[in-house]
Amino acid sequence: MNAPDSPNALAARSELTDLMQRMGSGAKVASAHMVRASAAVKNRALSRLAALLRQNVTALEGANQRDLARARAAGLAGPLLDRLKLSPKDMETVALGCEQLAAMPDVIGEIIGMKEQPSGIRVGQMRVPIGVFGMIYESRPNVTIEAASLAIKSGNACILRGGSEAIESNKALAALVQQALLDAGLPADAVQLVPTTDREAVGRLIAMPQYVDVIIPRGGKGLIERISREAKVPVIKHLDGNCHVYVDDPCDIAMAVRVADNAKTQKYSPCNASEGLLVARGVAAHFLPEIGAIYAAKGVEMRCDAEARAILAGVAGANLQPVSEQDWYEEYLAPIISIKVVAGIDEAIAHINQYSSHHTDAILTRDHMHAQQFLREVDSASVMVNASTRFADGFEFGLGAEIGISTDKFHARGPVGIEGLTSLKYVVLGNGEVRT
Repeated sequence: MNAPDSPNALAARSELTDLMQRMGSGAKVASAHMVRASAAVKNRALSRLAALLRQNVTALEGANQRDLARARAAGLAGPLLDRLKLSPKDMETVALGCEQLAAMPDVIGEIIGMKEQPSGIRVGQMRVPIGVFGMIYESRPNVTIEAASLAIKSGNACILRGGSEAIESNKALAALVQQALLDAGLPADAVQLVPTTDREAVGRLIAMPQYVDVIIPRGGKGLIERISREAKVPVIKHLDGNCHVYVDDPCDIAMAVRVADNAKTQKYSPCNASEGLLVARGVAAHFLPEIGAIYAAKGVEMRCDAEARAILAGVAGANLQPVSEQDWYEEYLAPIISIKVVAGIDEAIAHINQYSSHHTDAILTRDHMHAQQFLREVDSASVMVNASTRFADGFEFGLGAEIGISTDKFHARGPVGIEGLTSLKYVVLGNGEVRT
């Protein structure tokens, strides 16, 4: 029999419930103001936020350093520390994202597909905000600004719950967001950050359908599986980023080496870094020693099938390991890559569709028909030809920012920007028509 909760535990639970109810209620009220906000007002808030980010770099770095110091003391692993860092370059990137969003057309209220029916009525669809979204994310504090800026531009309200390891950074960033909202004449409750690191706050947030219209988790597979399992509101999700680069026959070897290097080593921790390398047998003897030498120099462990391992055996300093069946499924987020020699494009596509997480996959080829086949048949949210998987990003796609990458097929897929945070409702325009 379970022991009863202590009075202190009961009081803390009641206090947390009250907090989340207040935040939910505040977000719902704010969303009604946001849906009425003009494009000019929303853009003013975004421009003001960009200015505040640039003006407060030193203070934001200080908050981030406190998070990093605490994370190091707790033994946080290297890739996770990398995700936690908020550099001046990162701050400039999110500031530019705010400005890019401000410069984009406002899609709210846009009517599409208007057609006159035989009855005389005209029927179309209007793009409208979702309402209130909850965002649950780990490590990356820049997500606070990306989520907030997209909420503002799309006319939504949001409740943000960042990882406990980034609490100081997130609080500092959220304060700037609320200042920008107030300066533009918008309600501060349009963007709220859950101020506690209590994990129970997540359980409350995902179980408030009366306030929250959709939940967007962004983090490790365990977090997203838990949210998807327990949420009482719809979830936009992706579980992991097992991305692939396929080097086709024929291809430009020099370009293929450059892109395969960038896709893996430009940064190891993002979900769009390549984890698998597939090489057509016709170019493997030429391509693999070149990319192998680069990976060896950068300390990348190569987990290879027998054919790839035999070709790479002569590469000085190469860390070659036999590949396991589980490796084909892995999102390493580390200097490790699985490598397989395939007969050609058909085997490559079959491998990707079986093992990938359907996030982002790329083909490097000179064959137009192969490129078109890859685009049609690879079942992933982003499919690329002759480009690094690292481009699978809302900012790089011209969305201004992204709320996350969705590998769902409903309601949004790929980088989720403004349109992914909207819905369509039918509108009917008539002139006194009645149904007979």
